[in-house]
Order: sequence, then structure tokens, then C-alpha cells
Amino acid sequence: MRIYKEAGRRERIVAVLAFPFCGLLLILAGLYLYLAPQLPDTDQLKEVRFETPLQVLSRDGRLVAEFGEKHTTPLTYEQIPPLFIKAILAAEDDRFFEHEGINYKGLARAFVDIARTGGIQSGGSTITMQVAKNYFLSHERTFSRKFTELLLAKDIEDSLTKQEIMTLYVNKIFLGHRAYGIGAAAQVYYNKKINELSLAEIAMIAGLPKAPSKYNPVNNPKRAMIRRDWILGRMLELGYIRQDEYANAIKAPVGLNFRATFAEVNAPWLAEMVREELVNRFGEGIYSSGYKVYTTVSASRQNAASQAVINGLLAYDRRHGWRGAEASGANELAIRYPIGGLQAARITAVEGTTASAVLKNGTELQLDWDAMRWARPYVSVNQIGPSPKKAADILNVDDIVRVRPRASGGWELTQVPSVQGQLIALHQDTGAIEAVVGGFDFTESKFNRSLQGWRQAGSTLKPFIYSLALERGYTPATLINDSPISFGEGDNAWRPSNSDGEFYGPIRLRRGLYLSRNMVSIRLLQAVGVDNARSYMSRFGFPRDRMQRNLTLALGSAEVLPVQMAAAYAAFANGGFHVTPYFIARVEDNKGKVLFQANPERVCRECENPVQATEPAPEPVPAEITGEGTSITVTEPPAPAMPFVPSYPVASRIMSARAAWQTQSILRDVVVRGTGRSALSLGRGDLAGKTGTTNDAKDAWFAGFGGKVVAVTWVGFDQPKTLGRMEYGGYAALPLWNGFMGPALAGTAEFHPGLPSGLVPVRISMSTGLRTSDDDPDGYIDWLQVEKLPAAPPAGSPAADPAAEPQAAPEEVF
Repeated sequence: MRIYKEAGRRERIVAVLAFPFCGLLLILAGLYLYLAPQLPDTDQLKEVRFETPLQVLSRDGRLVAEFGEKHTTPLTYEQIPPLFIKAILAAEDDRFFEHEGINYKGLARAFVDIARTGGIQSGGSTITMQVAKNYFLSHERTFSRKFTELLLAKDIEDSLTKQEIMTLYVNKIFLGHRAYGIGAAAQVYYNKKINELSLAEIAMIAGLPKAPSKYNPVNNPKRAMIRRDWILGRMLELGYIRQDEYANAIKAPVGLNFRATFAEVNAPWLAEMVREELVNRFGEGIYSSGYKVYTTVSASRQNAASQAVINGLLAYDRRHGWRGAEASGANELAIRYPIGGLQAARITAVEGTTASAVLKNGTELQLDWDAMRWARPYVSVNQIGPSPKKAADILNVDDIVRVRPRASGGWELTQVPSVQGQLIALHQDTGAIEAVVGGFDFTESKFNRSLQGWRQAGSTLKPFIYSLALERGYTPATLINDSPISFGEGDNAWRPSNSDGEFYGPIRLRRGLYLSRNMVSIRLLQAVGVDNARSYMSRFGFPRDRMQRNLTLALGSAEVLPVQMAAAYAAFANGGFHVTPYFIARVEDNKGKVLFQANPERVCRECENPVQATEPAPEPVPAEITGEGTSITVTEPPAPAMPFVPSYPVASRIMSARAAWQTQSILRDVVVRGTGRSALSLGRGDLAGKTGTTNDAKDAWFAGFGGKVVAVTWVGFDQPKTLGRMEYGGYAALPLWNGFMGPALAGTAEFHPGLPSGLVPVRISMSTGLRTSDDDPDGYIDWLQVEKLPAAPPAGSPAADPAAEPQAAPEEVF
């Protein structure tokens, strides 16, 4: 009887337990029947396209900028280091390669959470389940979402290999600081490629998926280290690493090399130019398209240009004295950020001729006397105060100042310049932009002075007046009177002058340009006609409505953009052809398909002087090219041999080859013996250009070329005001040009154009501008048109130049 009673009791207990279990099964079955038809097709994971940012690259593939909300660097399974896979397994799912997508122990733990709290607290997700969640589901912690995750995990395991699942996982997981995937995390946290990470660094990144904010080494380095060390211990426990590997890795510091941006090329204005162009062409969806835009800039030249502008503006600023601390107060440092590479620092102690400071990141530094002795107080743009005697003459405790590393070691005191500048460079034959710097710092001012900054051109405009005169029959040896001239009467009269207030009398056209004599330019403009000059200059890209219809045009009163000036000077450099500046070389989609390929008009010298490819190159003919004693090698082109049909659009000729060659020759004299002499420090024989300074030195320019690169620099204030006494183009703007062209042309051959037909070498007297004998010590070689050879002094011509050859005036000013 007792046996029957106990059997009945067991049956009742089983019935009591079985009822909820059966109910749970019914609920699960119902959920399956409800959810299964709604599940997404997991086969689409085989064709997944990762949301990758728009990338802007230099022409040599270096990263300029990324646009998009996510940093991603998708990897194939073969690109994932085996040790990284083991670290992921140790951290997230060590039975990944054994189970079928579901961790039943973890799942049971999740159901216990449901019963106890009504929600899921501990997770229990496998890597496969996380893939299901990351690609198809939200991150809410509910039972229905968890059950859907289970169903999807099973489908994923049936559709994909373990390797494919792992690849999807490591490319999608969020790892903090906009990094999605381990490839991006390696770059963000360590500035390395995934295969360059150490074991300790691998473990650090492998610890991030659990809680990217909680275990982030940037935000919480202590917690991140605890998580990293736990993963290293798990790897040792699972036999993934040896004891000695563990011992070395556990000793490693955090070792971050954090990068909020991946940019390798300092070209923020270029990046914005590309972004604006791509949005206009392809729409707002471009930000997550994964497109790659290859620009025309060279990474090395662009970085050199950025540094040249920064150094040049800092040099100007230092010449005009110390304006005092940027701010004062212990709390001010926290809100400061780097500007133009200048770090903010708070002065913590001042003693004798030294000062101590601390950077925003806590780095302590010392400023010795050499770092600050330059800081004479600013009085006005033309005056600075007495030299300081001790550090306290310059700094006080809690001052917020700017510092930057010195090349010789240590730090130097600096300040953010109030002046601005720009540099733009392009290839003379194609117009491809080689470098563009729109100001001192993009974060401070996004205004692109290279493409948007209309400024008066000053004497950089004079060569166009001179070249028109050469087109009209003048020669470099033609005498022009450098003497006073006035227009009008009384108080309204215009009496232009030269910058030095002196007049040389009749001088050769060549000398008038390289010495930048204002009176010569005005008389040439009178001779060729203002309207003719405006029409001629519009061929070079200068807008007619920005050119005054009076004689001030001869002194550069027209407003121009630096990019227009660069394209215009390219015609002098390339032999007389118009090129159009451009900056996008090609656009590729996320699969490498070319969506756009630039095909610009370019100079075709063979089209005018075709040479059979089978013919040997002609022998060079030594000759003096710039006149007045400088000798280089040129080559007379051979006679046309056969028609040449180019495979590209051909640039239009806008000036004769002879006028272009003669103008280029004179512009070389600007460097050799004129206002651009400091360019001689670069040690090249193919440099040419022109300085420019506007009235009251409100704008300083240098436009020049060499080695097939044309570059234009400008310095001035955004709200025009004087740069100060002696801040001429050759003193304020030319150093920026030198700072760029030096590294830009390093290792490149000099470029000397072929001599155009119709020009012949003639020995000219410096005094009279006429032909002279070979033994005349006053003679030099110039290159003149055959039909314009001067045989004798024309009737009524001026007597002579001054006998002495003076050096260039400090600079020209209109």
C-alpha cells in the first residue's frame, strides 16, 4: 500500500513539474512559429557591405581625411593574426569552433536572470549570437530579442563557415572612439596595422567588446589593464600562449598611441574641397559609401607646404614681438587645443632665466633662456620694446602660453600668429594641384585663402604687362624711361613713384622688371593700352571685372585669387599654354571600380614640334639664357618629322613661345639679381618668379616656378592692414616659398625649356640696350627676335643707362 502511495506522490510531483515545462515548450513553439517567418535571410551576410567612410587620399595613397561616423578597416579572415583569434576566443567564446552557435550554459544563466529579475542581465551570447545581434537586431535586453537571436544564430551556423562568422564578428564590433572592428581599433589606439600589434596590445583590444566604454584604455586605463591581464591569463590557461609570453605581456604598460584621426597628410583645406565636390556630385550618402578619392597632391609636398606656411608665419610674428600670454588661470588650460601644431601650456614656475610649464596631458617641461629670449614686447606693427633680461619680464605663474618642440631638443615659447598666409602649388603642364594650404590652422579658420581670398596682386601682375609688350614688338633690351610721371593737376594729381623714391632714367625692359620699377610698368601699359592689357590678362584666367580700367593696373591694383595667379604663372613656365587647376585624379567605389578619372588638358610640346620616336635625341647646344652672364644648356628643337596625335586633350596656347621664353628668362633674373635673390639659397638654376607688395604693405606675394612646379605664396591680414615696414614680398612671402620649394624639388632634375625658333643670342650693351662687340666689357648676351635685332641707336633715343648696375630696391610698392 505504501508503495502505491509513494508512486502516486512521484506522479503528482512529475505532473506538477511537467506542466510548466510543457507550458514553456508550448510558449517556445509558439514563439518559433511566430518569429520564424519574420527572420531575415542570413544568406545576405555572404554579401554584406561594411559601412565604411569616404576616404580622401594623396596621389601616392596616403590618407588625407575620412568623412563618416565610423572608423572601419574591413579585414579578410586571412588578414586576422591567429593570435588575435585566440585572444577573441579567450575573451568571448572559447568553444566557438566546437559548438553550433549556442552556449547552453550561458543560455541557462540568461533564463535564470529572466526568472529572477524579469530581464536578461548576464548575456550568454556566443560569437555567432553576437553576429546575429550586430547585423540584424537591436541591443535591447528582452526575451523575444534573445530568442530571435538564438534562431538567427542557428541559421547563421547553417549558412556560413566558422571562418566567415569570425570575419563578420571582428569587422563589425564596436570598440570605442568610433572604431568599428579590430582593424580600425589597431589604428585608433596604437596607430598600427593589425599585424603589427604585440600580444599585450592584442589582449587589450580583445577586451573591449564586453564594454567599450568601461574597459577603454583611453578613458579608463586601470580597468582596461585589469581586463587585459584577465584575458592574458585565460589565454595561458587555454594553452594559447606560453608562460614566458604571458610573463612579458603582463609587464607591458598601456602603451597607447591614440589617434582620433588617421590622417597621414596635413591637408584639411584639400579634404574640404574634395568633400564639397563629392557631395555635389554624388549626394549626402557619400559619407558611408566607402569611396576612395585619389587627389593630385603629393603627400611629401603637401606636408612640406603646411610646415612652410606655419614656419613662415611664425617667423613674421616673432619679428613683431611678444603680445603676452594667451590667457591666465589654472582652469584655462583644459579648454585649449593645439593650433598649427602649437601646444597650450600653463606656466607653473618662473625663476631667473628659466620657466617651468605643464601641458594639457600633464607633461612637464622646461623653457630655457634660448626658448624665450626673442620675446621683446610688441608695441606696434613697426616697433617692438626692449630685450627682456629675465623670464619674469615675459611670463607669470598660471599664464597660458603656446610652445612647440625645437629641432635641437627641448621646447620653445611661441604664440599663435595674428597674421595669415597661404600656399598653392601646381604642375606647370597639367594644372594638377601639388599642394594647397589655405591658412595657418584649419580648426581656427576654415576659410580657404588659396581659392577664396581675393587680394590685390601688387607687382606679381607686372610680368603680364611686360609679356604683352614683348608680344607687341618690344625686346628685353628695349630702353624704357624710369623717370617721374604725374597725371592730373593739383591735389587730385596722381604721382606714382618707385619704392625707393629713386629714378634710374632710361633702362632696359629686362632690368625694369627684375628691379620692379613702377615707372617702367606704367609707361609700358600706356604703350600697349589698358583695354588691350585687360583683354590679354583675361586669357590667363584673371577676371576682367576685377581689373581696374586705368594705369594703376600696371602696379597690381587688380584683385586675384592665389589659385588664379598660380595657373597664370604656369603659362610662363610651360611655354605659353593655359592649364586649368584640378585636384581630384580619380574616384573609386568600395570595390575598386573607377567611377571618375580626370583627363585634363595638358601641354603638348610634340604637337608643335613633333619628333619621330626612332630618331636620336638632338645634341644640346650650350648657350647663355638669362642674359647678363648666366650660362645654362638649352636645346634647339629639330625640324618637324611627322604629325603627332595626342591621346589626351591639349592645352590652348595663350601667348607666343618666344614671349613666354623671354619672360621666363627675365623672371630668372628676378631670382639671380633682383627682388627674389633669397631663392638662390635653394641652389638651383631653374628658379624664376616675381615678388609683389601692395600699397602700405597690406599684401605680400611671391609667385614662381622651377622643376615643373609653380607655387604662389601670400601673407597678409584677413582684414587688410599694413604688415609693417620692410615686410615686402621678398621678406614676408618668399620665405614660405623657399620653405616649400626646397624639399619639394629635392632630388628632382632642373627643367630648362627648349629655345623657341626665331630667337637668337645677341651681345647687348648694358648702357645703351644696343648690339655691341664681343670684347665690350659692358656687354651681355640676351635673346632677341631675329626681326628685332637692334643695329644702331634709333633717332632721338635716350643717351644711356646709368653706368653702375645697382642692386634691387628693397621691394616694389604701388
